[in-house]
Amino acid sequence: MFEGVFLVLLLLAVVAGVVAVTQAQRKVPVQHAQRAVGRKMYAGGSSFMPLRVNYSGVMPLIFAQAILMFPGMVLNALSSYGDFFVRAAAWFQPGHPFYYFTYGMMIMFFAYFWVATTFNEIEIADNLKKNGGYIPGIRPGKATSDFLHRTMSRITFAGASFLVIIALIPMLLGQWRGIPYQVTQFFGGTSILIAVGVTIDTMRQMESYLLMRHYDGFLRKGRVRGRF
Repeated sequence: MFEGVFLVLLLLAVVAGVVAVTQAQRKVPVQHAQRAVGRKMYAGGSSFMPLRVNYSGVMPLIFAQAILMFPGMVLNALSSYGDFFVRAAAWFQPGHPFYYFTYGMMIMFFAYFWVATTFNEIEIADNLKKNGGYIPGIRPGKATSDFLHRTMSRITFAGASFLVIIALIPMLLGQWRGIPYQVTQFFGGTSILIAVGVTIDTMRQMESYLLMRHYDGFLRKGRVRGRF
C-alpha cells in the first residue's frame, strides 16, 4: 500500500518537474532600431529571444544510456574468463555508485555537447545586427555572441542538473525502497520526458490549428460583410 502511494507521488512529482522545466525559458530582451524603407520610416520595437532551459531535451539521457550499456555488455560477455571481468561488469550495472556517478557526468557532458553543436550564438548575433536588432546594454557583434554564450552556458547547467535529478533520483529511491529497476526506470528520465514533450508539442499544434481556423473564419466573415 505504501509503495503504491509512493510510486504515484513520485510519478506526479517527476511529471510536474518535467513540465515546468520543459516550458521554462530565459527571455533575453531585444530592441529593434528605426528603419527607413523607401520614403517611410518604421519605428523600432521591442521583443525577446527565448532561450530554453532544457535546450537539449531528452538526447543527453539517450546518449548516456546507450554508451553506458556497451561496456556492461562487453564485460558480461567476458565474465567467464575470470572474476576481474565479473567485478568490472558490476560497476556498470544500476545499483553501483560508479554507475550513478558516470551516468550523471555523461548527462551533463552531452547536454553541453548538444548545445555546443546546435546553438550558434555567432550566427544569431550576426542576424540581429543585420536586422537592426540589439540586446539593451550589449554592443552588437562579438559582445552579443559572448553574452549569448555565457547566458546559454548558465541555463544549460540548470537544465542538465535537472536531467541528472530526474534520471537518478527515481532509481536511488527505488533502490532504497526495494522497487525493481524496470519500474523506477519508467518513472524517471527518458520515458517521462518523451511523453511530456510529445504532449506539449501536440497541444501547441492544436492551438495553432484552432487559431488559424478562427482567423480564416474572421477573414471570410469580413469579406462577406464587405460585399453588401
